[in-house]
Amino acid sequence: MAKTMRSDTERNRKNLIQAAARLFEVVEGPISMTEIANEAGVSVATAYRQFASVEEVLNTYRQEVGQLLLEYSEKLSGSGLERLEQVSRYWVKLVRQRGAAMVPMRNRRGYLERLWEGAEYLLVQANAVRPALRDSMQEMDLPDIGDKAVFLWNILFDPREIFDLIDTVGLSEKQVGTQLMSVLIGGLRGFAVANAFSVDECRIK
Repeated sequence: MAKTMRSDTERNRKNLIQAAARLFEVVEGPISMTEIANEAGVSVATAYRQFASVEEVLNTYRQEVGQLLLEYSEKLSGSGLERLEQVSRYWVKLVRQRGAAMVPMRNRRGYLERLWEGAEYLLVQANAVRPALRDSMQEMDLPDIGDKAVFLWNILFDPREIFDLIDTVGLSEKQVGTQLMSVLIGGLRGFAVANAFSVDECRIK
């Protein structure tokens, strides 16, 4: 009986996560736990026994996708820059495949604040890119800037912005990966060595 109950709980949890992902593909506005429960074919009470909020459902979905990124990154070999390009391009592909549910809800708390507090859906993604970022900095003869490198990667490879470049601008996945990687490398150099900013120094002499 206990095994059956665990099986039912796991099935309900999985169905709720998948239901939320489907709804975000077709509903432009906010969705409710009631809508997710109906889509999953479970009661609202059952939904709330599994998840405290819609945000928690979606964060769990994103954590699962982040785990795919981590597993992919752990199989990579080569230089830091090569691995960084590969894992970044794979992330663009995952975002495109997994759809609108990948777009995070706006949060007043900063990315690093949530990451350092141990938000699992952010932590698994960060762990996927940290080694490649660290090794890339070393290869470019730049000082290790720690999680500021992850912070910059997260800004550039935000799913919302990836979809904007693909759907609004009309870039391909390959073009998105290429252009964001180029900006990332420039940003890492700036983060690592810039202690001051001068408009005059930016002008063409």
